[in-house]
Amino acid sequence: MKIFKNWKDDIPASIVVFLVAVPLCLGIAMASGAPLFAGLISGVIGGIVVGILSGSSLGVSGPAAGLAVIVLNAITDLGSFEVFLVAVMLAGIIQIIMGFAKAGIIAYFFPSSVIHGMLAGIGVIIFLKQIPHAFGYDNNPEGELAFQQTDGTNTFESLMLMFNYISPGVVIISFVSLVILMLWDTKFIKSFKLTKVLQGPLVAVVVGIVLNQLFKAFPALTVQNSQLVNIPIPENFTNFLSNFTRPDFSALLNTEVYIVAVIIAVVASLETLLCVEASDKQDTLKRVTPTNRELKAQGVGNIIAGFVGGLPLTQVIVRSSANQQSGGKTKLSTILHGVFLLISIVAIPSILNMIPLGVLAAILLMVGYKLSNIALYKRLYNEGRGQFIPFIITILGIVFTDLLTGIAMGMFVATFIILRNNFRIPFNLQREQLEGKDNIKIVLSEDVTFLNKATILKTLEQIPRNSRVEIDASNTRFIHFDVFEIIENFISSAKHRNISVKTTNLYKNKQKMPIQHLKLAPQDSQGGT
Repeated sequence: MKIFKNWKDDIPASIVVFLVAVPLCLGIAMASGAPLFAGLISGVIGGIVVGILSGSSLGVSGPAAGLAVIVLNAITDLGSFEVFLVAVMLAGIIQIIMGFAKAGIIAYFFPSSVIHGMLAGIGVIIFLKQIPHAFGYDNNPEGELAFQQTDGTNTFESLMLMFNYISPGVVIISFVSLVILMLWDTKFIKSFKLTKVLQGPLVAVVVGIVLNQLFKAFPALTVQNSQLVNIPIPENFTNFLSNFTRPDFSALLNTEVYIVAVIIAVVASLETLLCVEASDKQDTLKRVTPTNRELKAQGVGNIIAGFVGGLPLTQVIVRSSANQQSGGKTKLSTILHGVFLLISIVAIPSILNMIPLGVLAAILLMVGYKLSNIALYKRLYNEGRGQFIPFIITILGIVFTDLLTGIAMGMFVATFIILRNNFRIPFNLQREQLEGKDNIKIVLSEDVTFLNKATILKTLEQIPRNSRVEIDASNTRFIHFDVFEIIENFISSAKHRNISVKTTNLYKNKQKMPIQHLKLAPQDSQGGT
């Protein structure tokens, strides 16, 4: 089967995603005011159910930090967790309807500068949030990403407070784990075949557990229970089943439930579509996720989550990025991470509870650093102010407010900049039959903006195999970077569909437009390339 083609890459990646997901599921449940088990249930459903139904190759779904405040307020307003679960199921139904209504096209209206800003902003906030955990200060739950935290402090205040609660044992474990992770990223270590299967995060976890056990003999280095993973341990099978909460369907007569359902459906769908765009941009194989199918998959996942007592689901960029960075190639890694989560909460919770949070903090520190690396800032800066300003605004918005507010700020700035350019029909398509082949000429208009992404992407995807295509930019004054990216990906994949492509004057403004990232065609000729 095709899904098992890259199992040697997917299995190690799934283990890393599983290790990252455990504390995040628990932390988000705690921040949401829900039972801890609810977060784990959603992690399992997001991995197995959504993983199977989704068309995303790298995306990983589960409970999302962006919904934590909404969930907390909804449970309080509706009066009980059981009533809230009805709203989760209804939200899932709404998402399925949105999928059939093709609402997934919304994903294509987010400019790449904002998507890259979202990735970098989440990277910064993950890095800042994990530093206190690495020092042993665990006053805020894992997965809490807002600037204003649940304990009344903000992100930067926690960085100061942690110096009053330093735990030497946790610091040592975190430091050793970081050293292992950085060594595993070196070319020397990667040259060994064993390291392709035995991932650095797994080695760090094993070493962390060993150090935790050794430190019990030294009171000054002992790691406290609050500084360890804390999965609920059922006494027996009956006790395990009692962790599943059923919704109170009598709440279907409560109009407030429907209001909450709409809010969850809209916010969860928006977060999912944003993460889909971000995950696709991280995919080295340039695969495109079918967004409408993703909404349907998320809807099914939320219906099941609501029925068995889980938190609402979205695709989550932290886990998706960990998947990509760990070498995941197909959705097998996503599905297996859900299987590992299920096995862990049923069979080995006591072993997982031996893992210090300092190890997991080190893993997330590396994830955050890679999401917000210096090369990304340099590239966006070189692409001009129209790209760099929305990028920076998105980062600052995410760090100092929350995910959705930061994205909204970036979108506002990007839209303001782009609307200064004239918005016209993006192209004129001419088609004729010659020598038994489709000859297609796409004449780009004077200004082609990111708002034209969906139209151009759909047109290029529908070009039949064995065609001849010319992309003519002779009259074009401005092409947005997102459109260049779509054209570049089309040229790259065209040879696999036996499509011959030539461009006319696409690169004529090379001195005016910073398009250094385009590698496929260094120049145009009037007759084509």
